[in-house]
Amino acid sequence: MPKTPHRAAALGGTADDIEAAFYESLQRGDVEALMACWSDEDEVFCVHPGGPRLVGPVAIRAAFEQMFGNGAIHATPAHVRKVESLASAVHNVLERIEVLTPDGPRHAYVLATNVYHKTAEGWRMVAHHASPGTAREPEDASEVPQTLH
Repeated sequence: MPKTPHRAAALGGTADDIEAAFYESLQRGDVEALMACWSDEDEVFCVHPGGPRLVGPVAIRAAFEQMFGNGAIHATPAHVRKVESLASAVHNVLERIEVLTPDGPRHAYVLATNVYHKTAEGWRMVAHHASPGTAREPEDASEVPQTLH
């Protein structure tokens, strides 16, 4: 697959900056901005809630183009947990998804893991894996006191 140099120059900064740009592009329904967050590597992958594993930028783009055909995705990240090193970062986020229904807006909550690598072009997403959603915000087990019996 040919590389697209214009994407490499589009973003800079940290893994946090790429994550912010990713969620902003979802909220705008902007596939070009969204794909600028991804690495050009053939082995990048994405799993949407209940969906198959999409491998490579072409498959990932096609899935987001189809999703954006129904409008932007109003996903807001919260409760981020991070594991970071010099060249990689793993962020586990709670995505609050707003869904418009005939009865008004409703919310769903999805746990997602975003993986970033520091490449020659800067930080880029290499994986996004989202769980099936729930209607209620899940508790953060790390903040709930644990009792052993």
